[in-house]
Amino acid sequence: MTDDPKNLIRIARDGGTHDQPEPLNLGERVRDLRKARNWTLEQAAQQAGLARSTLSKIENGQMSPTYDALKKLATGLQISVPQLFTPPQREKVNGRMVVTVNGQGQHHATTTYEHELLAETLTKKQMLPYRARVRARSAEEFDGWVRHDGEEFLYVLTGVIRLYTEFYEPVEMRRGDSAYYDATMGHNVISISDDDASILWVTSLN
Repeated sequence: MTDDPKNLIRIARDGGTHDQPEPLNLGERVRDLRKARNWTLEQAAQQAGLARSTLSKIENGQMSPTYDALKKLATGLQISVPQLFTPPQREKVNGRMVVTVNGQGQHHATTTYEHELLAETLTKKQMLPYRARVRARSAEEFDGWVRHDGEEFLYVLTGVIRLYTEFYEPVEMRRGDSAYYDATMGHNVISISDDDASILWVTSLN
């Protein structure tokens, strides 16, 4: 349904790229590990107790190292042999930042909320931040519970809300109040202010 916040989670995930893992290239892995330590071929070869030419051939895929050579490489790089064949779990991205000017986020108007996606131009986010204007005034306006994968943080910006959850009594929250909860648990928010309340939501995307 269009007024379901979980659709924002789907939009955020569908907007990302889903890269298929590629087979590990041992030579590239060894080269990356060496460069991460700012070592020259000569320095790395000395650390591993291998000939420089041997290490060069391994890095360029011109030679399949013996297990003895692999053990020397791992010892020289100060890692275990299995780590030679294990790529980094997550691509390191440093120094990323995006600024969203007030009111210039991506808007998604619904019958119960008006969402403004924040930082929407930043790809491969681990969190989905968005501001919501709460239009709903009763739980009956929702077509059942909203639930989705991940965890969620809610912070009240203006007004007074009532947070309904599947396993807890309804909670009245005012400006400055916050809640952190498992988003697979059903949840809905209504405004009990004269005006529409506004809240900040941050949802994990993993």
